[in-house]
Amino acid sequence: MINEESVVEVKNVFKSFKTVKAVNGANLQIKNGKFIAILGPNGAGKTTLVEIIEGIQKPDKGEVFILGKKWKGNENELHRFIGLSLQDTYFIDKLRVWETLMLFASFYDIGKKRIDEIIELMGLEEKRKSYVVNLSGGQRQKLSLGIALLNNPKILILDEPTTGLDPNARREIWSILLKLKEKSQTSLILTTHYMDEAEKLCDYIIIMNNGNVIKEGATTQLLNEDHGDKLMEFTFENFIDDIDSSDLPLSLNWDVANQKGFVKLNKVENDLTVFMNFIKEKGFKLKTLECRRKTLDDIFITLTGKHLNE
Repeated sequence: MINEESVVEVKNVFKSFKTVKAVNGANLQIKNGKFIAILGPNGAGKTTLVEIIEGIQKPDKGEVFILGKKWKGNENELHRFIGLSLQDTYFIDKLRVWETLMLFASFYDIGKKRIDEIIELMGLEEKRKSYVVNLSGGQRQKLSLGIALLNNPKILILDEPTTGLDPNARREIWSILLKLKEKSQTSLILTTHYMDEAEKLCDYIIIMNNGNVIKEGATTQLLNEDHGDKLMEFTFENFIDDIDSSDLPLSLNWDVANQKGFVKLNKVENDLTVFMNFIKEKGFKLKTLECRRKTLDDIFITLTGKHLNE
């Protein structure tokens, strides 16, 4: 039975390439109007999973439903409900911005009014008559996003939309997507290497590694579980191979490669005292100490032992 509230439903999907299990029994539901992020390092299987959702790849086993329908036999109908924006999009350099939008709009029989709306939404009014070759990286990515939104898609799929952009351009893309989230019922599937991007934009997080979904949940739920949302980050003066924290009544993780430690905090005042006493007993000398809010990157490190972009 398909959940009628779900625009995408993935049920026990497997996909292998020779001996590599790219996707190993994935399950997920994307509800109408929700923004989800699929996170994972290179080789985690997230791109393959997204391509299966897009209909580009076929699963070896399992089923994918888009708006309650399978891809086979419904391709023409379902393609009209999906908008795609890839990390690298190639345009015709000597077409102007409005001409490029006109070209893609013709595939959907969309008129000039929608093109004007997209140019305004993307903040490209001043670049309307500019050749694509003269656009900055951020402006090209806005154009790519605008094309993905031309057909008012029910499902928007963005593959690392801000990779390589400067911080200002990234935030401009975020602003556009947040407006979309507020004013439409479009559902978003986002892949990204930026944890702050996923945390800022998305309601639900799926973390993949080695073809498996290793953690998922609402963004606020993931950030608040395991003794609250506070974290203490610290470094030492000297190189430390390992820390025996078996007698420490706190959750401690030591990252040997980056010579950095993390302690989850419940009650900051009490836990900080416990930790400082522990450090004194071990004879360690602190170099830096910072108490801060837990991030998705912290969760990812705890689960995989590495940062997302490693």
